[in-house]
Amino acid sequence: MFGPYEMLMDFGLMSIVLILSHLLRSKIKLLQYIYMPTSLIAGFIVLFCGWQFWDILPFAARENGTPYMTSYPYLLVVVLFGTLFLGKDSKTQKVSFAKVVQGVGDTFFYNLASEIGQFGLALLFGLFILTPLFPELHQGFALMLPAGFTGGHGYATAIGKTFENYGWSEALTVGYTSATVGLMSGVIGGMLLINIATRRGWTRLVRDIKSLPKSMMTGFVPEKEQLSMGRETVSPIALDPFTWHFALTMAAFAAGFLLYNFTKKLLPGNYEIPMMCISMLAGVAIQKILDGINLGQYVDKHVMNRIGSWVTDYLVAFGVASIQVSVVLKYAVPMTLLFIFGVVYCMGILLFVAPRVFHNFWFERGIFVYGWNTGVVAIGVTLLRVVDPGFHSKTLEDYGLAYVFISFIEIAVVSLLPIFVARGIVLAPALALTIGAVVCIVLSRKISGWYGGVPASQLREGEAEIIAELASESGAG
Repeated sequence: MFGPYEMLMDFGLMSIVLILSHLLRSKIKLLQYIYMPTSLIAGFIVLFCGWQFWDILPFAARENGTPYMTSYPYLLVVVLFGTLFLGKDSKTQKVSFAKVVQGVGDTFFYNLASEIGQFGLALLFGLFILTPLFPELHQGFALMLPAGFTGGHGYATAIGKTFENYGWSEALTVGYTSATVGLMSGVIGGMLLINIATRRGWTRLVRDIKSLPKSMMTGFVPEKEQLSMGRETVSPIALDPFTWHFALTMAAFAAGFLLYNFTKKLLPGNYEIPMMCISMLAGVAIQKILDGINLGQYVDKHVMNRIGSWVTDYLVAFGVASIQVSVVLKYAVPMTLLFIFGVVYCMGILLFVAPRVFHNFWFERGIFVYGWNTGVVAIGVTLLRVVDPGFHSKTLEDYGLAYVFISFIEIAVVSLLPIFVARGIVLAPALALTIGAVVCIVLSRKISGWYGGVPASQLREGEAEIIAELASESGAG
């Protein structure tokens, strides 16, 4: 019998594995050099020590032997989406689209093109390459590449669950595998690209990667470098600040769950509004209500981001642990071709498009997007910090502004595209997304400029001043 005790014990057991994994990462040099995320290590440990191999970890299981943990990732995605628009972020308040295009147009168009281009081209690759070679593949197989690469385990779970609802039971495993390969490609491929970049003079703020902060290697931050996790926006005498923020998150989750069941009864056939989207809209509604009664400023965006991050860690760990090895072996060849295509795409857009689009710090900006396009934003930030330890390139600031508008397009794609594909409508959205990506690059060239004739190693607008300022500060220190 499965109940709340068993579920809490599953999370407790995974917590123990996460702690041990983080300790292993802090000691094993190989894991440090490739910047392996702790949650990924934990997922592999549970995968190999779980029901498919050694079966020595007592996770709760169904009568057929499969663990209940396979259902956790989707619930965690719903919680994660509830946090996305909760909280006040002063940096992105009242930003108009025109100002974003004018100020950070190259970032907006490049980031959007790289993301929707991966969705569109993956579908075309599936239609014209994979399907003729492997006619038995599900029509949504190729979509699991961008679901896992550019969306990580979160979108892989969301899109995989949609396909599962339409009858493809293996979609989640394909998605989890894609997301896991994407994360590995992000950290390992990213470090390979950084090594090449430093040797060719593409990086502006570091000349080698031997003097990185110890905290990036071990995963433990020294006391003098430690930052606050957020502000206490309510009095602990009345309610603990974390309880306040976590309660808002769970309220969005509960509303998403209840409204999903309600709308599913109203919609005909197997049409549905994904639960994650309803949870996200519930979070938006809660924030708007709080804003309307002048309490919106008491929701700290940084705390909400931290809640989303710890949910993501468990999501990745449970996602990797839920991979069914038999399904991976079944699709080994088409998966390999699909993942090779994904890595080539992500590297290609970095090496051939980024130098021509970005007005400055092209590699720093491009490697961040590479990390995002192969895994999650956290991988992009990790790679960016290697080449821009002080974040002087303003990559993250520009990304934050651009993502305000990219996020709406992204959510629409993740919500609607799998439904179209599941119903056999593939070519039209594939062409629309691919053409949209090309249009983004053309608009970037027209609005923000084009640097096709500028050597990749040559300094660009504003770079010399920042480099000189940093050299001056270093000399003074």
